[in-house]
Amino acid sequence: MSDDGKIDYAEVMRRLPHRYPFLLVDKAEDFVANTSITGIKNVTHNEPFFPGHFPIDPVMPGVMIVEAMAQTGALLMSKSMDVQVEGKVIMFMSIDGVRFRKPARPGDQLRMQVVVTKVRGDIFKFRGETFIDGKLASEAEFAAMMVAVDPSAAS
Repeated sequence: MSDDGKIDYAEVMRRLPHRYPFLLVDKAEDFVANTSITGIKNVTHNEPFFPGHFPIDPVMPGVMIVEAMAQTGALLMSKSMDVQVEGKVIMFMSIDGVRFRKPARPGDQLRMQVVVTKVRGDIFKFRGETFIDGKLASEAEFAAMMVAVDPSAAS
């Protein structure tokens, strides 16, 4: 990451354990430790959910938009706490007040603006808003926590 608050795709891959087809953050900007971040997801026509949601009029499922927002929050946590992916994972804990206002379609760019509202140890609470073309597309409040994982249990 450079000093300008930008996180490139390579750093996203180092900080989040998600991989295709479930990695939903391409890069981030405006990172301020323990405070805020803007995640960016370029929605393409070949996303794996579009053939079934919906073939004639493709719309990104709302749960995937929420997941993209949550991954943006996890990226903020990981960078703020300098978490090493090996042996630790950031888990989604709760979500409240989700509202969808504009559908995301192929060709759109989601800009997920996530702000920390509270930190208590390894638990972060967030407020997130997703924008498409500068217009509010969705919003939610959510929480996540860092937990240790046993790599040998994954067999």
